Amino acid sequence: MLDTAYRTAYNEDHEAFRDTVRKVLSEHMEPYLDQHEEEGVVPKKAWKALGEAGMLCPTVKEENGGLGLDFGFNCVLAEELAYLGTSAGFTLQNDITVNYFERLGSEEQKAKYLPGMVSGDIITAIAMTEPGTGSDLQGIRTTAIEDGNHLVINGSKTYITNGQNADVVIVVAKTDPAAGAKGTSLVLVDAGTEGFEKGRNLDKIGQHSADTSELFFQDVRVPKTNILGGEGRGFVHLMEELPQERLSIAVSAQGGAQRAFDEAVKFTKDRKAFGSTVFEFQNTKFTLADLKAKLQVGWAHLDWAIARHLRGELTTDEASAAKLWHTEMQWECVDAALQLHGGAGYMNEYAIARLWRDARVQRIYGGTSEIMKEVISRSI
Repeated sequence: MLDTAYRTAYNEDHEAFRDTVRKVLSEHMEPYLDQHEEEGVVPKKAWKALGEAGMLCPTVKEENGGLGLDFGFNCVLAEELAYLGTSAGFTLQNDITVNYFERLGSEEQKAKYLPGMVSGDIITAIAMTEPGTGSDLQGIRTTAIEDGNHLVINGSKTYITNGQNADVVIVVAKTDPAAGAKGTSLVLVDAGTEGFEKGRNLDKIGQHSADTSELFFQDVRVPKTNILGGEGRGFVHLMEELPQERLSIAVSAQGGAQRAFDEAVKFTKDRKAFGSTVFEFQNTKFTLADLKAKLQVGWAHLDWAIARHLRGELTTDEASAAKLWHTEMQWECVDAALQLHGGAGYMNEYAIARLWRDARVQRIYGGTSEIMKEVISRSI
């Protein structure tokens, strides 16, 4: 269990919410982690359970069906999910897609989607990445060409989180292919729309419980009113959401790193070798001491970043630095923790195996570590 006694980013309301989160996750998620991994998806009944407990999209305003809480509540949930060791796509909806709907949506779009996102009846995805584009969002090829009062969408997307479960997808597409980044728009496509097909659930190294899909669009017709935000302003809208998205990944990274450390401590104090516990070896103690120091720094920095974001002050380069540092530290922590498990760490029956697998992509999605360094360097 995460020790929150010395946290500075949260108040009593946040910690009371944490108690609720732990109870709900222990009932509706923890007993089914292996099942979710095997099936490659978290069932919609789990989304409903979290929605009923007020754990989905808590920042949505009351007039839109939400609780109107601050982003700190999202961070509490993200920490607990990461510490539990699930890769479910709740944080994508809570921390990323919901902001697009509430900040950019028309009154009709808000009324149609936000209450269901809060309750768990509507699951969302955002389709940015394409085969061959990766982090280069300006190079997307999916088009949404005007045809009267409609847009006709053609193209494909890949590595889309919540792709199988999604009831609606925010599709990043070129409404004016000749205009480059300025011709990019965000277009809503509902599941079941003719010409929109969900491909296979992709076979990943880790994060097996997160459904991740290919999406295909062949002459998909949607009303022009399905544009989210301003036409031609899609790239700008994406950039506006980057600080929160990258902070969200940093939060999850820190939670996952702490769980890996705790698993290593527990294992090495229990496992005996050469007449003593593995923990008593100097190498073990020094390795764990080094990790504990970095975790201490990490939690303090994370609280600083969360507090800045709650005040609306966290910059893109600061959020990028947070994602870079916390995800790299997470990888160091999970890899060292697995090493301290010895051969047992390579066995899927031990939690560290899943924590190790799931951590690897953290340094890739949301912008690779290399891209983070590029972004940070521009602020120097």
